[in-house]
Amino acid sequence: MKIRPLVSFLALSAALCISAETRTITLEEAIADARRGSVEAAVALNELKAAYWQYRTFRADLLPEVNFQATLPAYRKNYSTYQLDDGSYTFVRNNLLQMSGAVSVEQNIWLTGGTLSLTTSLDFLKQLDSGGFDRFMSVPVALTLNQPIFGTNHTRWNRRIEPVRYTEAKAAFVSATEQVAMRAVDYFFALLMAQENLAAAEQNHANSLKLYEVAQAKRRMGQISENDLLQLELNLLTARSVLTDSESECRAAMFTLRSFLGLDGDTDLVPVLPDHIPEADVAYDDVLQRALERNSFASNIRRRQLEADYEVAKAKGDMRQISLFAQIGYTGTSDRLAGAYNPLKDNQVVEVGFKIPLLDWGKRRGKVKVAQSNREVVQSRLRQEEMNFRQDIFLLVERFNNQKQQLAIATRSDTIAQQRYSTNVETFLIGKISTLDLNDSQSRKDTARRDYISQLFQYWYYYYQLRSLTLWDYADGKGIDADIEAIVRK
Repeated sequence: MKIRPLVSFLALSAALCISAETRTITLEEAIADARRGSVEAAVALNELKAAYWQYRTFRADLLPEVNFQATLPAYRKNYSTYQLDDGSYTFVRNNLLQMSGAVSVEQNIWLTGGTLSLTTSLDFLKQLDSGGFDRFMSVPVALTLNQPIFGTNHTRWNRRIEPVRYTEAKAAFVSATEQVAMRAVDYFFALLMAQENLAAAEQNHANSLKLYEVAQAKRRMGQISENDLLQLELNLLTARSVLTDSESECRAAMFTLRSFLGLDGDTDLVPVLPDHIPEADVAYDDVLQRALERNSFASNIRRRQLEADYEVAKAKGDMRQISLFAQIGYTGTSDRLAGAYNPLKDNQVVEVGFKIPLLDWGKRRGKVKVAQSNREVVQSRLRQEEMNFRQDIFLLVERFNNQKQQLAIATRSDTIAQQRYSTNVETFLIGKISTLDLNDSQSRKDTARRDYISQLFQYWYYYYQLRSLTLWDYADGKGIDADIEAIVRK
C-alpha cells in the first residue's frame, strides 16, 4: 500500500476548502454583511417601504385634494333625437365645439364619513352652423356635501386601523433585521463547524497515518499482533473517508454563507471563533413586558381585532343605504364671458336618496351574522396566539438562562478532551495503552469540540432571538430602534 503519494493527494484536496484568496470574518462582520447585502434584508426593506407609502397615502386622504379637470376641446358633428311639440321625434344635426374647465378642492370628513368639496367651473359652447353663436356658463363657487347616513364611516375606521398597521410594520422591520442576524449566526457557525470538522479530520488522518507507520515497524519487530495492525489500517481508511466527507461539507457550508451574505463567489471565508459572549441576565416578566410593548405582535393583535370589527360594521352598514347630496352656489350664463359672471343666480340642489330592502330573504342579515362569527373566530385565534406567544417567551428565557451554564460545561469538557487525547497519543507511542483506548479518546475529543461549538452557537442564536422578540439590546441596555424615514428614503 503506497501511503505517501496518497497523503499528498489528500492534503491537496483539503486545501480546496481554503483557497489562496481568503477573508477572515468575525461573527459581528457576518451579521453586518447580512444586514446590508442579504436577500432577506432587501425583502424586509421593501416590505417596510410598501407599508410606509401605504401609510403616507392614508395620511394624504385626510388632507384636502385639489383637482383640475378640463375638456380642451370637445367637437361634435352628428345627429341626435329631438321630440317635437306633438310628441313625435325627429333628428337634428349638431355641429359644435365645447370646452370646459373646473378647479375643485375636496376634503374627506372623517367625523361623519362624508365628502365636502368647493368647486369653480367655466363652460364654453360654440355653435358652428345655423347662424353660429357662443355661450358661456360659469359656476364661480359651488359648495357640495355628499354624506352617507347610517352607513359605515370608512374614513374613521381607517384612522383607527392604519396607524396601528404602520406601527406593526415598523416593529416587524426591526424584528426582521434581527432575524437576518439569526440566519447569519446559523450559517456562520455551520461553516465554523464544518471547518472544525475538517481540521479534526485532517489531524485524525495525520495521526492515524503516523500510528499506522509506527505499527508497521513494530509488527516487523514482533511487538504487536497482526490484529492490532489491521485495526490501525482500518482506522486510517475510516479517517480518510471522514476527511473526504468533511471537505465536501466545508465547501457546501462556504457556498451557503457566501450566498446569504451576497459576497463574491471567488472569496473564501475563514470564520473566527468568537472569544466572548454578550452578558445578559433576563427574567420572564421583563422580557414579556418589552415584547408586548415593542414587538409587532401586539400591534398585529390590535389590527386584526379592529379589522374584524370593521367587517361587522360594514355588514351592518350595508343593510340600508341612505345618502344626502346637497349643493349651494351661484351660476351665470351669457353669450359673453363677462356676462357669465354678472349677474349671477342661485344654484341649489338638495337630494336625499335611500335604498332599503323590503325582501332579501335574510341575505344582508346573514352577512352580518357571518361577519360576527368571523370576528369570534379571530378573537379565539388571537387568544390562542397570545397564549403561545407568552409560552414561547417563557421557554426562550429558560433556554437562554440555561445555555450559559451549558456553554461553560462544554468549554471545560473540550479542554479536558483535547488534553486527554494528546496524552494518549504519546502514551500509545510508547506502548502503554491499546488502540481501543486511543480510539475512544479521539472520538471523545472530536465530540467535545463539536459540542462546544454547538453550545456556543445556541447561546448566540438565543441571544438574537431575544433581541428579535423584544427589540431590546440586553448587552447595552437600550432599545433597538431605526430611523424609518432615513431608511425608506435611501
